[in-house]
Order: sequence, then C-alpha cells, then structure tokens
Amino acid sequence: MSYKTILAILDTTDNSGAVADFAFAMAAESSAHVIGLHAETISAVPLVAPMEIPDPVAVQALQDMAHGETIAVERIFRAKADAAGVSSEWRSFATSIGYGAAPLIDSARSADLLIASQADPARSSDSHVDVESFLFETGRPVLVIPYILRQPKPIRRVLIAWNGSKEAARATFDALPILKAAEEVEIFSVDPADTALQSPLTSGAEIAATLARHGVKTTLATARSVDKNASHVIENRLSDSSIDLLVMGAHPHSWLWQMIFGGTTKSLLQSMTALTLLSG
Repeated sequence: MSYKTILAILDTTDNSGAVADFAFAMAAESSAHVIGLHAETISAVPLVAPMEIPDPVAVQALQDMAHGETIAVERIFRAKADAAGVSSEWRSFATSIGYGAAPLIDSARSADLLIASQADPARSSDSHVDVESFLFETGRPVLVIPYILRQPKPIRRVLIAWNGSKEAARATFDALPILKAAEEVEIFSVDPADTALQSPLTSGAEIAATLARHGVKTTLATARSVDKNASHVIENRLSDSSIDLLVMGAHPHSWLWQMIFGGTTKSLLQSMTALTLLSG
C-alpha cells in the first residue's frame, strides 16, 4: 500500500511553495501523482446605499485580486513540478464559498492523501483553506504542515496518539504507508481505560500487533495527565521525543483541531512543531 494520488491544497501564495515541496517529496518516494488544487475565492462584496446593490468597481477589483493570486499560485506549483519531475496536474475553481464548493470536494474525494498548511496567525487570509470541509466532507486523511516548518524532512519518528476510538483507528491505517517507512513508531495513550481486552498498562497492544503484521515495529507508552489535560501531555511528548509526525484522529471540537485551525491562543498555535496526520 502506498499513496498514489496526493492532493496539495494551495490556498495562498505564502504557503503554496511549502505545500508543493512536501507533496512532491512524498510523491517521489512512491511514484505518486500530485494534484495542485486552488480555490479562486471572491471575498464578500460591499453594498452601495441606498439601493443596497453591489458596487461594480469593488466587484471587479476583488475579482482581479483573486484571479491574480490564482495566477501566482499556479506559477509556484508549476515551477515546483518542473523541478521535481513528478507526474502532476493543476486544478483551480472559481467559487464564492471557498473550499467547501462541490468541485473541490469531489477532487479531494478521489485522492489518497491531502496536504495542507497550518495558517500562520501573523498572516490572516480570507482564502486560507477550510480544512474542516475537506476532512469531514471527503473522508480523506489530511497531512497538516506547521506554519513554522517550510522545508520537507524525512519522517523517521512517529507518534500515534491512541485512545481506541474509531477516529484514532482510521488515522492509524491512513498513515500506514508512512509508518512502514519510519524508523520508530510509538503508540502513546494518555489515561488509558481498563477494558475487557486490555489493561491500562497494555493499552494499544492490539493495534501494535496488527501493525507488526504489516512490518511496522512499534513501542507502547502510557501517561497520566494528573494536573494537566491530555493535550499538554501529548505536546510534551512530541517535544521530548523529537517527533517528526503525529498521527491522530480528530473532530471539530477537539483540542488538536482548535490548535491547528484556530480558537486558541497564539502561544498554543506556536507549539505545533511536528507534521500532523488527521483523520476524522
């Protein structure tokens, strides 16, 4: 099993180069095809009083701005594609609703893996990808690049945040091509429950056995949150173990979702240092 169709979500000129670099680097390892996807999104149009009609000058200016960014993003993608020499194609769609538009979601549903960039909190943008639509409307795994990480690097150390949920199981199997190539894979459980199959000390043993049959060597580790919440425990583990990739199931209200896509403080956003593969 390997990723054969990788979709790079190229939402702004600021992050398109990094996303394309990661996509082509991964594609080179498995002879995959890369699709560069961009939504040419028109911002809200100001209305002119007293008739409350759109201002035609403003409409044209916004259209020109959006199309100008599309041209710039396409230029970045094609330059990266030529340099990589990997099979690729470019797709862009004009839309008023951003990445939730049907043509973009349809494109994503046919991909093995989506790659997107975390938003830089210092660079707000109306065109930043709505990853929630992709993750929960397409059912495809999303590899998120921290905004502080701009150059691809080998994924040698992987942490699977395991809680036995369907989201965690899906994320683990979605990450299988990466896990098989990694040097170290740790299955990490915070406050594991005592179940009929496993005690807290052996949490993750079943998924570890399954991964072993795929040739993935894993280690098991558990932790107690005590006076911290699970998110802080996992963050500390990522930092202390120099993890390259976090694999985790997520939903829109999880701490990880809020950390990556908004709703938390800038300091918490800055703490994301590892690539993160999310499945919902």
